[in-house]
This record gives sequence, structure tokens and C-alpha cells, in this order.
Amino acid sequence: MSRTVGFVGLGIMGLPMAKNLIDAGYDVVGHNRSDEPTEELVEYGGEDGGSPAGVAEQSDVVLLCLPDSPDVQRVVLGGEEESDPVIDGLSEGMTVVDHSTISPTVAEEIAEELAEEGVTMLDAPISGGESGAVEGTLSIMVGGDEDALDEQRDILDVMGETVTHCGPSGAGQTTKACNQIVVAAQMVGVSEALVFAGQAGADLEAVVDAISGGAAGCWTLDNRAPNMIQGKFEPGFFAQYQYKDLRIATDAGEAFGSPMPQTELAHELYKSMVQNDMGRDDNSGVMQVLEMMAGSSVHVEDQ
Repeated sequence: MSRTVGFVGLGIMGLPMAKNLIDAGYDVVGHNRSDEPTEELVEYGGEDGGSPAGVAEQSDVVLLCLPDSPDVQRVVLGGEEESDPVIDGLSEGMTVVDHSTISPTVAEEIAEELAEEGVTMLDAPISGGESGAVEGTLSIMVGGDEDALDEQRDILDVMGETVTHCGPSGAGQTTKACNQIVVAAQMVGVSEALVFAGQAGADLEAVVDAISGGAAGCWTLDNRAPNMIQGKFEPGFFAQYQYKDLRIATDAGEAFGSPMPQTELAHELYKSMVQNDMGRDDNSGVMQVLEMMAGSSVHVEDQ
């Protein structure tokens, strides 16, 4: 419990995760590209690391929660837009845990570069949305050295309800891609069902109640359908991030020769969300694209 945890990337997921670590008694040093989240962390009891390198210098282990592969490469290894990357503040024997969702091959490449510096990298993407981050009930999928995971498990247990070792470096990201394939399928499937039911004149709440307890029961019906019926798409997980994750999955599918017909369709629907300025809506907001295709809105607003 005496370890200091560094946290780089205090967004919709990262900030509540960092707060949970403070609540659990850890000293947390944070950094975010924009100042407001870092200020909120400091007000909560954390410290401002000043830069990614500054966070690493003051920490025993560094956690990341960033948007995409280029962001992780830049923040960890440096580049034109990052003069103080994490790697400059790391010491031999430290561990970096990346909770971002990125390409499995990029995760492997970063792990190899850090290993040359005597630093261990765990790719540990997360699932559960903002509510899971706030409540500390995330699912954490870990790739990398299992002994390194065991050393950091107490930290991960604060943020996640399930922490699963999935294999060597990159395996956590592969598992997350599988997760996002299924999540997108649920979101699109429930959206399609609700739009169909609305077009047919059925009571949407009754439809959800009826099918939730049977073979169609799923996380989306339980956790998102009530808001979808009311046209409420406040973000728990941004649609633009879902789009990005599906791009990672389809790119990996192409690389590994794996057929992904359903995922390609979901990818195009989320692309439509982004192109229609809905990228900051919740990923359940894909229902709006199907409503656009149907030519009418079936949700009941301000119910």
C-alpha cells in the first residue's frame, strides 16, 4: 500500500479510476493533456506530475488510459508533440500498465522497446464504461508477464471486478477487440430491434421487458435500453471510441485473415455516427443512425 501510482490520461475513464486508487489509500500522481482533470485529481487528494515523464519519476508503477495507438506511442516513447514522455522518467525494474484500447501489434512493439530499458509493460484494456470506472467494477484484460501482473494485482483489483491474464504481450488488446466486437453487435442488435418495434407500433418498454428475460437477454438490454427508449444518449462510452475500437478489430481481422462481416457493418454504422456529429454520444446512440435510415424517430423523448 506504500507504492505511489502514476496515472497518465485522466479522461472519462481514467479520472474515476485514479480517484478509486486514492480512496483505497494509494498516493496518486497524475497528468492529463488538458489541465482541468488534473486539477480535479489534485482537489481529490492526488498530485500533479507536470508531464508524463514527471509522473513516471515520482511513481513506482505507471498506469495509462489514453484514446488510441498513436497517443500511447507519443506519451510513452515521445515524438514531435511530446517532449517529456513516460520513458524519460522510468527506472529499470518499473512496470507500465496500459489501460488504453490500442492495436495488439502496437502494444507488442511498445513492450519490446520498454523491455530494452529494463521496464515491463502490461497491456490491460478495460471494459465496463464510465459507470464501471466509477464503481470499480471494470473488467480488465491483461497481456504480458504473469508474474508482473501478480505484483500489480492489488492495484488492478481496486479498479476492476475481474482481472484476467489473457496471455503474452498483445493478448489483452486482442481480448479487448473480441469484447468490442460483441458489444457493438449488442448495441446494433438492440437498436435494430427497438427501431423495428417502434415502426411496427409496439410498446418499446413492453418489448424490452419481454425479451430481456429470455435468450435475447444481454448487458445492453439491461443497462442501456431504458435510456435508448427515451432518446437519452449521455456518454458512458463515446461512440467515437467504439468506432476507433472497431477499426482496430477490423484491421486486426484483416491482418490475421479472420472474417468479420458483422463487425464491418457495425464499423460503418459507427462511422456514420461520427460523420453526423454524434461521436460524443454514448455508443448506444447508434440507434439514431437506424432511425435516420428509417426516416423517423421511434424513441419517446422526455418520458
